[in-house]
Amino acid sequence: MGNPLQPVAQMPVPASTANTYTDLNGLAALKKDSKSPQAIHAIAQQVDALFLQMMLKSMRDASAGQGEADSNEMGMYQDMFDKQVALTLSQHQGLGIGTALTRQLSNAAAAAPGAPAAGTPATGAAQGAAAGGAATGAPAAGAPGAGGAAPPAPAATSSASPSTSMLQSATQFVSEVLPTIQRAANALGVSPLGMLAQAALETGWGQRMPRTADGTPSLNMFGIKADDGWAGARAVASTVEFSGGVATQRQTAFRAYGSIQESVSDFANLLKGSHRYRNAIAAGGNAQAYVNSIGQSGYATDPEYANKLNDILNGSTLRMALNVGAKKL
Repeated sequence: MGNPLQPVAQMPVPASTANTYTDLNGLAALKKDSKSPQAIHAIAQQVDALFLQMMLKSMRDASAGQGEADSNEMGMYQDMFDKQVALTLSQHQGLGIGTALTRQLSNAAAAAPGAPAAGTPATGAAQGAAAGGAATGAPAAGAPGAGGAAPPAPAATSSASPSTSMLQSATQFVSEVLPTIQRAANALGVSPLGMLAQAALETGWGQRMPRTADGTPSLNMFGIKADDGWAGARAVASTVEFSGGVATQRQTAFRAYGSIQESVSDFANLLKGSHRYRNAIAAGGNAQAYVNSIGQSGYATDPEYANKLNDILNGSTLRMALNVGAKKL
């Protein structure tokens, strides 16, 4: 007898080949290679295609009562056609959802473990303050941070333990900014813990802060925006602002500083110089009251800003970072 037939090795399917909605091999390839830039782009296109499918289905349903009723076979073919059209459109311009999702997923994948904290260039593209906070010296414009463009800073709660990379970033961040924050907090008469939690939220533990045109980190610890009265350097970043509960993405200019001390001092002057933050200063050494007052003051447009501050203040990440550095407050 001749040699038995050997099974032919299955050729790997590139993630970018999911070009027809019935291509199960292409979809399976996306699962195996979900971290590569090509796969991220393809996954985002699939999401965009889902929204296009829903739009087309709604249009079909709206016109279903007009004219003669379609047969079951015709409905099936129309459904197949719509799904393929949606996928094809998503691979060209689509609705823009895929583009935004690609940017967000790419930034998340680019955040390397143990990336440098405040004072050194962060790894991802600067996307503004994390998870919704930024203020400006003008009360009418006080707020928006960037939680939408950039992945929100992971705020570990007291019941969850942070990952090793997050703890390393948080520990480095605390060691770099806490001495300066302690001096400013003592001068204001407030708890440094509250200010530290706010700086952690605004910068994603030092991993995400706006950058200047030459790529230098802005060292903007509290997401303060650069209004018309700001004569210093600026860093433009994509932010998400909330108005009437609706999130809107926009490009925003933030203040840029030459050092962490400059940033913290500017924030302290902002708190002292604005009547809207009087309750935060009146909180004194009560860190919980401080973050609640900041959340209620309108410092950020994010309606969840106070909750996010509380998650960090009462979370295990901050507690463990302080313990690792043996910081006494």
